[in-house]
Amino acid sequence: MPTFHDLISRVRRNHGLEHATIHLLSRQHPNTFLAGHSDPEGFWLIGNVPTAAVESAVQEALERLRAGERRLAIHPGCGTNYLVSGGLAALGGALAMVGAGKRWRDKADRLPLAVMLGTVALMFSQPLGYLLQEKVTTDGDPGALEIAEIIPTRQGRFTAHRVLTRG
Repeated sequence: MPTFHDLISRVRRNHGLEHATIHLLSRQHPNTFLAGHSDPEGFWLIGNVPTAAVESAVQEALERLRAGERRLAIHPGCGTNYLVSGGLAALGGALAMVGAGKRWRDKADRLPLAVMLGTVALMFSQPLGYLLQEKVTTDGDPGALEIAEIIPTRQGRFTAHRVLTRG
């Protein structure tokens, strides 16, 4: 039975491999929507790309991560970045309203401050999101991770691939 630490490690390594795969596929298939979701068993890759391209990209991503290209595990479109951006902007907006009066006009007078604090928060959120990816939500070292199976799925116009890993 895997420990909690083992499960978290698997999710982080799968998440890093997911990001690296998306980086490679994005270069091969520009203007194609790609998204992913990782878990302890592997990851889902959502996007209208051929299975052969997914298989090739996953293998190359794994090889490049093993060769030390750990930055491939960090992706600007990661949910971690969106969470940090939204959280910090909301905090900036909330801080701007501290001490505002009860009237609507009092709150409206604070709107420029809320916009400014939200903007400053967004400026700091990108590097913080990348740092959280690197230290918490992804791992650029796949360790013993290997590809077990890639299963294509099509639902109407949507294509997804389930990438199963072991190790």
